Amino acid sequence: MKERKDSAGRRNFRHAPLKICLQAAAGVTALNEVSRIKAAFRQPRCQYTRSGRSMETGGRRDTVHGAGPGKLPAAARGSRVINAAFPSRLSSHFTAGSDRSDSLHRRSSISVPVVLPHAVSAPRSLTDVYGPGIAVCARPELAAAEPVNRHRHTRDVVSARPIAVAADMPVICSAGGTDPDLLAHLRDSGLPVGTDLREFRNEREFADRVTEAISDGLLMSMEYPQPTTLCPDERALKSAQLVGYLNNKASITTLVDPRFQAHRSVVTRGQLAEAAPAEKSWVLKAATNDAHGGSLDVYLHQAHEQITLPAFTDVLNEFVVEEYLQILRNWGLQFYVAADARARLLAVTEQRVDAIGVYAGGRFGVVTTPPAELLAECLAITQRAADVGYRGLCSLDCAETRDGQQVVLDLNFRITSGSIPLLAMQSVRPGALDLPAESVKLTVAGPLTDLLAGIRPELAAGGLLIVAGHDTGHTDSPLRQSTLQLLVLGDDPGEVTARRRTLEEKIGK
Repeated sequence: MKERKDSAGRRNFRHAPLKICLQAAAGVTALNEVSRIKAAFRQPRCQYTRSGRSMETGGRRDTVHGAGPGKLPAAARGSRVINAAFPSRLSSHFTAGSDRSDSLHRRSSISVPVVLPHAVSAPRSLTDVYGPGIAVCARPELAAAEPVNRHRHTRDVVSARPIAVAADMPVICSAGGTDPDLLAHLRDSGLPVGTDLREFRNEREFADRVTEAISDGLLMSMEYPQPTTLCPDERALKSAQLVGYLNNKASITTLVDPRFQAHRSVVTRGQLAEAAPAEKSWVLKAATNDAHGGSLDVYLHQAHEQITLPAFTDVLNEFVVEEYLQILRNWGLQFYVAADARARLLAVTEQRVDAIGVYAGGRFGVVTTPPAELLAECLAITQRAADVGYRGLCSLDCAETRDGQQVVLDLNFRITSGSIPLLAMQSVRPGALDLPAESVKLTVAGPLTDLLAGIRPELAAGGLLIVAGHDTGHTDSPLRQSTLQLLVLGDDPGEVTARRRTLEEKIGK
């Protein structure tokens, strides 16, 4: 067992007890919760051979069908064939020669996805994922010390994202996402639009909607941690502490096999200047259980450029400083955990990033196949989370660097902008999930009707699907802004990219 030390010099063995304090939703002690996490690392072993790409577990053998670049197994394309759930820890034995990758692989645990028969249907709506008796709330918390309108738009937009695929599942959502014209577009497209939308226009109404849902006997699936005074753990599908821990940027060190981690350190505010010098390139991430995504808790610095620290450095005490990687391929691996507590692969997507490395959208259907070891590790990570109580959708950001390193960059245990389009495509073109598609977000400083009017010709021409939208005019937000999230669909990847760029140029991002 290899000994590792963290930035504070503390001893940390690879499979040492995880020092996590997760309060169980039903009153189980923190000690029992930690025991559940530890147990996730002690599961049956399997074998994986590179030559045959086969796996043994529980006395059975399954073959993983090959897929070259651009061609994925059916499970990875998001079809009705879904990956099996596997033990969280799996040992590997390779038959390849003594090259660099072989020696590297022998050091770590790997699980391998298996293509199953058509026994499990891919979800098309949130109801298929969560089951009955659950209400979804995908809004990040407004911290007590935070100004009411800071990041208000981001919080409201995110809360409205599930509407298009909610079906009969109750959703606590901003009224900005329930614009009548928008809902009509979504329904006309054949999407399973939510029929129980519990909208709010301000902070008071948001708290009221949550309280009402709990009074109705619903369990709350809080996709972001909310105060237990608003949603007690006994009324939560997954506890706020669990969700916060899984999404904390510092948690990768305990949830991800060290072989798939970028070089990183957790530092205090006092150590930040030394750990993040101007002459080096690095990535700064917020180490907090209250992180709310939207690229608001990540800052990228390129060597010798001026450092302008983000706002979260003023309010937090700990940060993750991560090496700045030269990325060759960038994936968002989409998983879900249903009521049976099994992690399943929904689809493999590729991520588009802008010039400074910030997420700009996703590619679906025609994507480059991730290395089997990386895909398997991400499935195992998701199963570890499932073993300690996580339920719902999640996206794991990972990459292959130019020097061949495979890394898991971020864990997003929540509904994301990558998962909603996949559920939408299951409804509108379930037989063509391997065709290319790209997501795009359009924003205007005005009403949603103006934005819809601007893309009416493209909508009429076909090959364009609205999956979410928001208009601040339906809330008490002082910002006047409207947003649409869309999928550009087609048969040719180049043509899809060209139409997406045309839309961005016409409307602006």
